[in-house]
Amino acid sequence: MQKILTEYESDKILSRYIPVAKNKLVKRLAEIKKPKFPIALKIISPDALHKSDINGVRKVDDRKELEENFRDLINIAKKRKLRLDGILVQEYFSGKDFIIGLKKDETFNHIILFGIGGIFTEIVKDFSIRKCPIDYDEAGSMLEELKANKIFHGFRGIKLNTKLLRRVLVKVSQIPRMHKNIDELDINPFILNEDKGYAVDSRMILN
Repeated sequence: MQKILTEYESDKILSRYIPVAKNKLVKRLAEIKKPKFPIALKIISPDALHKSDINGVRKVDDRKELEENFRDLINIAKKRKLRLDGILVQEYFSGKDFIIGLKKDETFNHIILFGIGGIFTEIVKDFSIRKCPIDYDEAGSMLEELKANKIFHGFRGIKLNTKLLRRVLVKVSQIPRMHKNIDELDINPFILNEDKGYAVDSRMILN
């Protein structure tokens, strides 16, 4: 029997292995103390795993926006009669979007996928795949296999911490050793810039 984890549940597991954007699950606005704007707000519910489909993700830049969007998200949950775990308050992080995934394959056991992430992942379909686990050099070859690999070489002044990205890919490829019951893992996006990189959204399916 499969169990689909919410982003909050998935992030707790992932944070043991790779950088995850700081977050806090709250039920009341008063629980959000001295936020450092901008921040992201997200509906966390087992009934709404694709949060963007219900306008369940918001970027807020000040206290007024925080109050308005928090109330709006609560109202969306009520109108849709969602089982609401809470609202995730997450640090906002900017950079380039990538997707990192795991999937249990009948032939190769677990495989790792890496590619261009964000909302256009399924349209662009620019990714590479390896059998788990991989090493640092294999992670580098996955980057180079992308059609958009120029972004790793200073294209239009873009600077990305590819060393960190390669280490993250290696770490993710090793996760099935500790969690053999993972059927699928989607980290989309993993956001990377010149200095840092964080998993900003994730979904995990356990068997």
